[in-house]
Amino acid sequence: MSDTLLMNGALPRAPSMRVRAGQALKAAAALWFAVMVAGQTIFVAYIVSFYGGAVAAGDWLRWNKVLPVGYVPGDRAGNAALAAHLAIAAFVTLAGPLQLIPALRARHPALHRWSGRVYVAVAVVTALAGIYMIWTRNAAGDMTQHWGTTLNGVLIMLCAFVAVRHAMARRLDVHRRWALRLFLVVSGSWFFRVGLLFWILVNGGPVGFDPKTFTGPALNVLVFGESLLPLALLELYLRARDAGGARRKLAVAAGLALLTLAMGVGIFGASMAMWLPHVHG
Repeated sequence: MSDTLLMNGALPRAPSMRVRAGQALKAAAALWFAVMVAGQTIFVAYIVSFYGGAVAAGDWLRWNKVLPVGYVPGDRAGNAALAAHLAIAAFVTLAGPLQLIPALRARHPALHRWSGRVYVAVAVVTALAGIYMIWTRNAAGDMTQHWGTTLNGVLIMLCAFVAVRHAMARRLDVHRRWALRLFLVVSGSWFFRVGLLFWILVNGGPVGFDPKTFTGPALNVLVFGESLLPLALLELYLRARDAGGARRKLAVAAGLALLTLAMGVGIFGASMAMWLPHVHG
């Protein structure tokens, strides 16, 4: 009887393996996004509390407690670039995830469009300010790290341009892909911090780099990985989501789950070592 009802459509069919794999991939991506947003929220709280608090108190030199090259008396252009970079970094870090929430886009399309324009503009300004500072302020690290940071800035501007171009042409599916890429490369410096603390925690200390000079092969890999690795992982996810079989979807879902765990470890380390000690209620 049950077989007859199933054939006639009276009983629901069990989800296919591919459907279940797609659900697993979607859940893994949602978990990754939630953990990342939680970590970035802590990062924004740190920027506002520490750097904003120093400005409010008129104690700009407080920045130098955590930055190798922070406030430099007399360097108006450099200080202005740094202040703009920090303020805008807080905005784009907080606003970026809001651009990616489908329900918000559907219910408030005008808000999405205008906030997206602001997001793109400030992301480009942040990239330009970052590139300016890395080459003019004797920043920490070696030339390899400077070029890695410059690559991140160039990728921000490239992704911003292409995302806007497709949005203007109403190619919205392609636009959303480039918006995702933009979100990831804008988060590059955040990925660097989280990756650095993950590396230190799993190795029990600074392995592969000198913490005094902030140079070494581990940092050279990390500074390029902050942009290229998230972009590569996004491509794997998109291909598995759109055209992958069940095994491919499950493999990517498992990979995302492991990366979410690693990211969570890095967020915990960065929060305890760098961010939360400077957040004051």
